[in-house]
Amino acid sequence: MQSQQAINPQNVAMAEQELEMVTDLFNRIVDSCYTKCVSKDYQQNDLTQGESVCIDRCVAKFFDVNLKVGEKMQQMGQQNMK
Repeated sequence: MQSQQAINPQNVAMAEQELEMVTDLFNRIVDSCYTKCVSKDYQQNDLTQGESVCIDRCVAKFFDVNLKVGEKMQQMGQQNMK
């Protein structure tokens, strides 16, 4: 017999919140980078090399900024706890 663990509603709520945050981040990246990088004049089925490079840089910058903001907020939170 397998032992079954009770599902903790708090853990489920935290997982749902984290999924919502990741989904929101993904959607913001898509919206922002698409607007900045993809030409509205569709002449090809695939992205151009310039569009691909722009998207790569845009996503990298988005994650870099998101990471830095998260680190700064964590530092501020730790300072407030002292």
